[in-house]
Amino acid sequence: PVEFTTLTIPSTAAKAVTVSAYDARFNQLASFSGRGYTRETLQIKPDLAAPGVEITSCAPGGGYTSRSGTSMATPFVSGSAALLMEWGIINGNDPYLYGEKLKAFLIRGAKPLPVLSDYPNQALGWGVLCLRDSLPG
Repeated sequence: PVEFTTLTIPSTAAKAVTVSAYDARFNQLASFSGRGYTRETLQIKPDLAAPGVEITSCAPGGGYTSRSGTSMATPFVSGSAALLMEWGIINGNDPYLYGEKLKAFLIRGAKPLPVLSDYPNQALGWGVLCLRDSLPG
């Protein structure tokens, strides 16, 4: 890897939703998060970013702790995907809301951070997660 291409398998898979982490407290990039694009096809990766710095979560043995990482950011996107599927499939608004369409909805709602001016980019993809704006008008 080089500084601006640090994504690893499986995040480079074409159909996977690839999530990077950002610090939502300060609206800035997370220094530890992988950067893209894919090496061979130059596909835009990551697809979007979610909060991944100092996230309060369950601690081993009980209680809570703060953790950072893309493993903290990904559940925000997974939960948002589940809510979109509930809206579309369960509630009957879009019975074909699967796979690539779901990914397109998440990307459509992504918001830019003021720290970067060009989107999509190698650090945040299309922007940061915004479920509200992912839903069709």
